[in-house]
Amino acid sequence: MDFNVKRLAADAGTFLSRAVQFTEEKLGQAEKTELDAHLENLLIRAENTKQWTERIMKQTEVLLQPNPNVRLEEFVYEKLEKKAPARMNNHDLLGQSMIEAGNDFGPGAAYGNALIKCGETQKQIGGAEREFIQSSAINFLTPFRNFLEGDFKTILKERKLLQVKRLDLDAAKTRLKKARMPDARAAAEQELRMTQSEFDRQAEITRLLLEGVSSTHAHHLRCLNDFVEAQTTYYAQCYQYMVDLQKQLGSFPSSFANNNQTAATASGGPSISVPTIPVSASLPSVSAGRSSSAAAATGGFSELRSSNGSRKARVLYDYDAASSSELSLLADEVITVSSVPGMDSDWLMGERGNQKGKVPITYLELLN
Repeated sequence: MDFNVKRLAADAGTFLSRAVQFTEEKLGQAEKTELDAHLENLLIRAENTKQWTERIMKQTEVLLQPNPNVRLEEFVYEKLEKKAPARMNNHDLLGQSMIEAGNDFGPGAAYGNALIKCGETQKQIGGAEREFIQSSAINFLTPFRNFLEGDFKTILKERKLLQVKRLDLDAAKTRLKKARMPDARAAAEQELRMTQSEFDRQAEITRLLLEGVSSTHAHHLRCLNDFVEAQTTYYAQCYQYMVDLQKQLGSFPSSFANNNQTAATASGGPSISVPTIPVSASLPSVSAGRSSSAAAATGGFSELRSSNGSRKARVLYDYDAASSSELSLLADEVITVSSVPGMDSDWLMGERGNQKGKVPITYLELLN
């Protein structure tokens, strides 16, 4: 019991000392130990990363689900760790209405048949949309959310602890200045050494965590590529579905189209010419070009690693070195890159003049 009382008293004294130090700093009555510039810059970058990650996540969620009520419902189900009920999206609902109308008018009638074909295509687009949303949620939103709820919370915790250690250090410095008796000065000097050591240790822990944000940026870049690929696939599917539908509608009897045009002219309305999308501009050739380009880029890095030679590469984005073994990069500059045996496949050795260090391949584009 006595031990617990003493411990509570010590904790209360420590808390009071920190509160006094914090208050005096705010009033300009006490000096404050400043963090080194590198650590301050890392803190600013981490906070910016957190803010922009939150904003991008929010806007992506709005893109994937524009209905705020549905988003709220899905959020509640997620927090309750329950599966949200399956629901039809807008394309599904439109497709279902068209199919029901087509069956009512009669599949044998031109209009009824056209409605059914349009409805089936709308349902295909609805399925593609669900695949796109699921892929984006897994490969894009989840990694962003994991950073905010995992890595950044750890950074926030260690940053707060660093603030506490800094207050303890400055409080110890203040007590040393006020100590007059030799015994009091000796005790204050010992306390200062201890608090300085704890502050330095916590600063190092915080710095290591903050430097990991560079790896987070590289990981989020890969997630962004996955998101763009999912979007490309989704829009490609939609385009191909509509091209196929247009071909099917174009095969309807010409008398049906002529009847519509005659009716429009008889009613005094303007004759409307609906342009057709040339089937020759179909998607597979576009996709194939993109795939071959991506394959060429991947093959270039593989060839470089196997040849043990060097190549010129253009830097795509700014990159801040996370350690002395890495090389900082500026967007659009050209550097020399080479492979080193045993190096991680996501990295190459970069060289700029007399400077040399590891660089991530996701920030590079090999030049011919």
